[in-house]
Amino acid sequence: MENKSKTKEIMEWVYCIVIAVIIVLLIKTFIGVPTVVKQESMYPTLKQNERLWLNKWEANFNKLPKRGEVITFEAPNTAKGTTALDLNHVDLSNPVAPYEYEPGNIITKFIYNVLEIGKVSYIKRVIGLPGEHVEIKEGAVYINGEKLQEDYLQDTVITESMGGLYTDIVVPENCVYVLGDNRPGSKDSRFFGCIPVKKIESVAVCRFWPLNKIGGLVAK
Repeated sequence: MENKSKTKEIMEWVYCIVIAVIIVLLIKTFIGVPTVVKQESMYPTLKQNERLWLNKWEANFNKLPKRGEVITFEAPNTAKGTTALDLNHVDLSNPVAPYEYEPGNIITKFIYNVLEIGKVSYIKRVIGLPGEHVEIKEGAVYINGEKLQEDYLQDTVITESMGGLYTDIVVPENCVYVLGDNRPGSKDSRFFGCIPVKKIESVAVCRFWPLNKIGGLVAK
């Protein structure tokens, strides 16, 4: 009887742990997750080791983000260094970032998309929306011929092409054009093209660390 009681107790603990793990994964996948800033491409808006809360709810339904929102997305192949692009291998009539890897079955999808093992993500700001003509010229961003007012940037920031090939394009449908706030130190849509909405993982909604900088990341 004692052994049965111990076995029952162990199984109850196993069930509790499994249920807890499932709940955590569901929250992480469909609702949101905290993250630590590891890149410098959004400096000084976001600095290394700051903590953010990422909202994943809308991204799961492929909702188009707003201009000015800070998003995370799966890094394109060119961003991860697996593909080198030049003028002979760029289709400016369809400037969509390349994604060659796609998990083949439910297990690899779970490992890649849920556990995010082997997955690289970037954090940038949404600049151009579907159908808009984006130009990088005269040290600034122009949308449909009008200079974009970017109050979130420091006054000294100049937006240059930095040798990127996607600096005078029309954003395709269901895609967004993204840039880092650290324009001289950011690999973004200037280099790898527009990000498909389905590759967007989350919207960064607020910063909760350090304590003196707690607050929302409002699109302007």
